[in-house]
Amino acid sequence: MSAPKKVVLAYSGGLDTSIILKWLQTEYGCEVITFTADLGQGEELEPARAKAELMGASAIYIEDVREEFVRDFVYPMFRANAVYEGLYLLGTSIARPLISKRLVEIAEAEGADAVAHGATGKGNDQVRFELSAYALNPDIKVIAPWREWDLSSRTKLIDFAEKNQIPIAKDKRGEAPFSVDANLLHTSSEGKVLEDPAENAPDYVYQRTVSPEDAPNEPEFIEIGFERGDAVSINGEAMSPATVLTKLNELGGKHGIGRLDLVEGRFVGMKSRGIYETPGGTILLEAHRGIEQITLDRGAAHLKDELMPRYAELIYNGFWFSPEREMLQAAIDASQAHVTGTVRLKLYKGLARTVGRWSEHSLYSEAHVTFEEDHGAYDQADAKGFIQLNALRLKLLAARDRKFK
Repeated sequence: MSAPKKVVLAYSGGLDTSIILKWLQTEYGCEVITFTADLGQGEELEPARAKAELMGASAIYIEDVREEFVRDFVYPMFRANAVYEGLYLLGTSIARPLISKRLVEIAEAEGADAVAHGATGKGNDQVRFELSAYALNPDIKVIAPWREWDLSSRTKLIDFAEKNQIPIAKDKRGEAPFSVDANLLHTSSEGKVLEDPAENAPDYVYQRTVSPEDAPNEPEFIEIGFERGDAVSINGEAMSPATVLTKLNELGGKHGIGRLDLVEGRFVGMKSRGIYETPGGTILLEAHRGIEQITLDRGAAHLKDELMPRYAELIYNGFWFSPEREMLQAAIDASQAHVTGTVRLKLYKGLARTVGRWSEHSLYSEAHVTFEEDHGAYDQADAKGFIQLNALRLKLLAARDRKFK
């Protein structure tokens, strides 16, 4: 790959991406433009601007993309009830295509010929960043310093930082106890003290949720309103997508909801252990399934559940901008035409449970399911023929098997 002339770097303002900024300048002699996304990670981002200026970034982008993140990425994913390996709500995975999209857009606007990221060569994020970037611009160059440089230890990184006058926070000089990725959907903690899957995660790892044991002793009931599969209100108050998720995070965190200790199969082949906190997302998934229970036809619901693991795997593996994900999304979105109504949930000691749901689009018919007089809504005698036709092949199989025993 020829040396890039201008690079757009996904920049957090932390030590690692600051080292990458300087490394790109010294290694390639190129201009570096920084892009910092406010995804709801809960950190003050203006210090990133000051640090990028100090280090000679030729342009600095800091953008609040929380609404776009929830509206265009989180909500479409939740319409599918997407869960990876039965448990993981894909909080890190779903943020990467948005960051890549903005990197590519900024590169085009600034006339840059490359983008760069700080993902390591062992993880999934390098795949997600790069597949997304290439899907949006097949000619873009992608630089992944962790796969190229020889700064292979914390000591070497610190030495490089000191030699290049990169500010180092006091807590960065020692060995970090674990690595954290955060956005409005979740917090992910991995590595160091968490690497042995046989050991309990220390309490200090959890940052977004109280321990369920310490959560309020009284349950809290809330109502979430949906329109076409998307949450639009809480307790009757209309809210934007990011505001909904922010409020659900507050409620879930208070009640200790959304903790997950998971050993997952990474796309690159190894298994890794992560501690995830997804308080608002856990409530949202429960509520969405609750409203689908009365508004979605059985055939559509079961087909969605069959498609969901494939859809979740595509997101986990970095294929958000693939034709197959878009095909599945079209089918999923079509299923949501009548997923409109309200769900009541009980939040208590780490759990969010649906306790009521209603909708003008409901398929639930009390007249058909009642144990009382149904006034002719359902003729129970019809069930005999239904059973006999479905039993026919089973009876023929049983007769043949008995013959040849």
